[in-house]
Amino acid sequence: MFKPLSLFIGFRYTRAKRRNQFISFITLSSFIGIAIGVWALITVLSVMNGFQSEIRERILGMAAHATISGISGTLTEWQSIDKFIEQQPHVEGSAPYVLKEGMLTNASNVHGALIRGVDPKEEKSVSEVYERMYSGSYDALNETKYGIILGRFLARSIGAVVGTKVTMVTPSANITPAGIMPRLKRFTVVGIFEMGHNQYDANMALIHIRDAQTLFKMKGVVTGIRLKLDDLYNAPRISREIEGKIDGYHRVIDWTQHHANLFRAIQIEKTMMMIILSLIIAVAAFNIVSTLVIVVNDKQADIAILRTLGASPGMVMRTFISQGMVIGVVGTLLGVVSGILTAQNIETIVPALESLLGIKFLAPDIYLISDLPSEMKWSDVIITATISFSLTVLATIYPAWRASRIQPAEALRYE
Repeated sequence: MFKPLSLFIGFRYTRAKRRNQFISFITLSSFIGIAIGVWALITVLSVMNGFQSEIRERILGMAAHATISGISGTLTEWQSIDKFIEQQPHVEGSAPYVLKEGMLTNASNVHGALIRGVDPKEEKSVSEVYERMYSGSYDALNETKYGIILGRFLARSIGAVVGTKVTMVTPSANITPAGIMPRLKRFTVVGIFEMGHNQYDANMALIHIRDAQTLFKMKGVVTGIRLKLDDLYNAPRISREIEGKIDGYHRVIDWTQHHANLFRAIQIEKTMMMIILSLIIAVAAFNIVSTLVIVVNDKQADIAILRTLGASPGMVMRTFISQGMVIGVVGTLLGVVSGILTAQNIETIVPALESLLGIKFLAPDIYLISDLPSEMKWSDVIITATISFSLTVLATIYPAWRASRIQPAEALRYE
């Protein structure tokens, strides 16, 4: 598209000392605007990727990659299904569970909770709750009959600590001579966990699966089986494959279905942020239009001389396109380099700024995630650079076309 002479002249116009200082100012502002826009877009997208990964890890630290459950809400003959699943490719761990709702009371404090019955040994293969103990012992579930582990905020809301006796009230009831009475059971708090996600820390309680089966009258059956896969991003495909191999009617639900709304909202927010920040690049790119329009008016005599020497309209157009592209390419490269450096070092830069300014940007007592995580993806860098370069090229077309339409006789009439 570009011949060496067009490039040469375009570079000369870019490097030349300006008689019109206003042109130099607009050119500099275009450089800076494009660089800032690209830098901001790469940095913000990297931070949003970091937040998304952090939230995903915290959710999946407690939730399974996939779950197998019965159509009726219970899973019979689950032992044979569990053995079959463990032999399947891509499955790294499986654990049966019982999931019910209940109320926990301690003195005058009452709070609803999701009660999950787990096998402590098997549960280690599908969740990280044993690594996130705030106090007490995870293994105490095996050692204590009717022991319970509470989420940190759930324990705080009912005023419980390790060793506290709490009462669980279940939705099922006993029929007695005195009438229908709710089923009550005293549990001993043996541990408190903190996953860093309010959905679990404020609402989840773990008990041994044998105690859950006794309490909820589910002897020999479970709610389902939780799975851990070798690749969580392929969970939808692997789940469908597993579902097709199991005899009978079962539901296999992966983590993307359980938390679809959350991650869809994050993705929409990321897309909108990309569009908004791209407007910064667009504004800077349109500064190139102003620059080239003024340059074309300033260089009419030069253009006329080139035309009389045999330059074609296409050559003139390529000359000014190359001049605008120099501005865009240099600004984009500066923005990409600074964006990559910032994204890769943001976990060092932000604490330094907090220390210098004496403030905490994300207070740990208010926000779920108190640090700014960053995960730079090269695909985001490439997309950002492509957007910047494309807007730059589009911005040069109209001024370059106007330059190619200049008639030598008209331009040189008053010279």
